[in-house]
Amino acid sequence: MASFVAFLAQVMALCRKELLALLKEPSSRAILFVPALMQSLLFGYAATYDINHVSYAVLDQSRGAASTALLTRLDGTGVFERTRTLTSSRQIAQVIDDNDALMVLSIPSDFENKLSAGQPSPLQVILDGRNSTTAGTAGAYISSIVASYNQSNGYASGGITVERRAWFNPNLEARWNIMPALIAALSMLQTLLIAALSVAREREQGTFDQLLVTPMTPIQILIGKALPAIMVGLVQSTLIFLIIRFWFQIPLVGSVWLLYLGLFTFTGASVGIGLSISALSLTMQQAMLYTFFLIMPLMLLSGLLTPVRNMPAALQVATYVNPLRFGMSIVRRVYLEGAGLSDVATDFIPLLVIAALTLPLAAWLFRHRLS
Repeated sequence: MASFVAFLAQVMALCRKELLALLKEPSSRAILFVPALMQSLLFGYAATYDINHVSYAVLDQSRGAASTALLTRLDGTGVFERTRTLTSSRQIAQVIDDNDALMVLSIPSDFENKLSAGQPSPLQVILDGRNSTTAGTAGAYISSIVASYNQSNGYASGGITVERRAWFNPNLEARWNIMPALIAALSMLQTLLIAALSVAREREQGTFDQLLVTPMTPIQILIGKALPAIMVGLVQSTLIFLIIRFWFQIPLVGSVWLLYLGLFTFTGASVGIGLSISALSLTMQQAMLYTFFLIMPLMLLSGLLTPVRNMPAALQVATYVNPLRFGMSIVRRVYLEGAGLSDVATDFIPLLVIAALTLPLAAWLFRHRLS
């Protein structure tokens, strides 16, 4: 028991030293939090995106010539790709929840009979509002295809009418998709940099060798270096979360504790990468260059701007080593869907694997990296 208390005391002393180094200057405190505040507001008002590839599923209960002709016209656009053909309305929720398709077309059994009788025949389009801009564009494109179909078949009155429903984002606001992702994305930028500079700063100042000859083990040094960066990352995530929830009025559907469990796991994986960079770097300049080299690929391969499923196959494989992809997936699904732990468990696994590899690697590099 006494040895464990001594272990904790040494770790806490190192944590205190790291926090003092980060927060002792007013300018340093401002750099830690002001950029996250400004970026979250900027993204909330200015950022948007669009794509030209839409996956969809279809539930055709009519199976007539009219529905077949409409689906053929849709498939022939080159924009829509059918990923699933459903047999029951009970499958719709699973397809949307699992991101298997951006939208589901539901064609009722009396679709062709109503068209033949000259009556309006509804076509239900269920959209995944988490990709709001793409969903809105896809819905508008569906409407234009239906209008063209009505015109070519001479439906001056009646014809096909489109009924749209957007799940998880009823008004299809792009902000609802982008802002929750920033809870992970913006905090990672500085968390990665703080961790990357941690050891490199002490190597440059000549104090890291003194730290290594203390009674502290590499594991204690690792924990003492990691915890302050994780704490700063979680505080930044909280700041962004509060802006999203109370300034932009985007409601949180899921559990707060699950959201923070995901953020803690994600931040731990990010800090592991940052500490590995720091242990490999001899100077702060090297650490900054390595970090800036990684940040852009991590952002581009995260799914923030382009859905992962629309990337080339090789890049989709590369995203499995990117903690930001899975961190944003957890945040978005918990925040917008109300997903439970069983729903996002598969996103925790890559994060835990990344942390389990990078944190021990950083501890090993602390002693074995040649100066």
